[in-house]
Amino acid sequence: MDCWVVTGAGAGGVRCDLHQQQCDGSESSGGDSDAPPAPPDCSSLSIHRDTGMLREAAATPHQDQPQTKPLAPEAFRPSRAAVAMGDNVSAAFQKKVQNKIKDLLQQMEEGLKTADPHDFSTYTGWTGIALLYLQLHRASHEATHLQRALDYVKRTMRILNGRKVTFLCGDAGPLAVGVVVYHKLNNTADSQDCLSRLLQLQGSVLAPDSEMPDELLYGRAGYLYALLYVNKEIGADTVDESTITKVVMAIVESGKNMSAEQKKTDRCPLLYEWHKKQYIGAAHGLAGIYYMLMQARQTEWLHPLPGAKVHPDLLAQLIRPSIDYVRHKRFRSWNFPSSLSNESDRLVHWCHGAPGVVHMLIMAHKVFKEEKYLKEAAECAEVIWQRGLLRKGYGICHGTAGNGYAFLSLYKLTQEKKYLYRACKFAEWCLDYGTHGCRIPDRPYSLFEGTTCMAGAVYYLSEVEKPEASCFPAFEI
Repeated sequence: MDCWVVTGAGAGGVRCDLHQQQCDGSESSGGDSDAPPAPPDCSSLSIHRDTGMLREAAATPHQDQPQTKPLAPEAFRPSRAAVAMGDNVSAAFQKKVQNKIKDLLQQMEEGLKTADPHDFSTYTGWTGIALLYLQLHRASHEATHLQRALDYVKRTMRILNGRKVTFLCGDAGPLAVGVVVYHKLNNTADSQDCLSRLLQLQGSVLAPDSEMPDELLYGRAGYLYALLYVNKEIGADTVDESTITKVVMAIVESGKNMSAEQKKTDRCPLLYEWHKKQYIGAAHGLAGIYYMLMQARQTEWLHPLPGAKVHPDLLAQLIRPSIDYVRHKRFRSWNFPSSLSNESDRLVHWCHGAPGVVHMLIMAHKVFKEEKYLKEAAECAEVIWQRGLLRKGYGICHGTAGNGYAFLSLYKLTQEKKYLYRACKFAEWCLDYGTHGCRIPDRPYSLFEGTTCMAGAVYYLSEVEKPEASCFPAFEI
């Protein structure tokens, strides 16, 4: 089949010129075969690390699946237009992004008329759309965007069910976003009502006999994010320190208990499982949990985070050695397996693989001030640059937009131009939205999931306009 290879060097030390070659075969990509079906399947388009050839790779995060449908080679030919001028995104590229955002928003709003009316989640439902409009309001200060966020918040409040408590997949997301939207509209009563309901969820999170997991999508780390998000957006002690500390310690104690059960206390003091498997990535695994714990501390490098001061001893004695344990599970390619038991170097997604782990390493560098973490984050970024244009499409969880956030985060930290360039090149892929032959998923207009994942693509495009202010949604504080 026709394939493409990345060659040359240029802006910021790299150039994404694509030249046609011929190659045979395809690479099946997948994760653990015995895991549950959620979240939805993930697929990647990867550049083979030995031949340099761009090869088709189908994947689910939990189950191997062969991929037979070829990808059109023209889908991977980016525009020659300049995307970055020195340390800034070029005006022409910004204009292109703005026009595409307007176009996609119109398509999204039309498509949402037939979306599941009962899906209130941030991951695939109405809260994700509200969060998108909050981001657009933050970027543009247009009152209409804040009003649209309110419209979707009101829609979610009528259908919450109390079954899950996380920001991405449960009630905590709609309630936390509601707190913020109502606060921005000076509606104190409704903002406080949402906050009260959010805090009531802690009962199930802290219950000693709770079987709740600790990961981000369905577990305690996802509830912790909701609390930290509210404090970041509104201010100090909106959620009091003791509440956040209780949630942090519940996560820590759970990890210590699992580590002791597995006899890994010396090697990995904090160990976690989801559905009987020890995942590594950001969505269900160790990297996402450690990342959230590191964010739940008083920090001086960005804004002082109100709430939990994770004690320095806890950071040094439990979190840092656990991070180092994960670091040493990397492949020679600098990608990471989906779980500790998986030896397949296939998935290059935020949910599973280097695009999620890179954020843990960046945060470890900020917290522990050790260059090894930054160096290894840069190595992860190379994997993403080579293999990060995903066959699944444009989304955040397992798509090109989610992978692009690695470059934005590294650019914010290092100010190296090549990361801005790469972030823009991934955005350029999203500008060609709908032309890459990806199949349409069940929820194509959502924030996190889906091949077309229209809201996720718009969110990422809006970030590229002001890269210094970018912030990975529902994950980064």
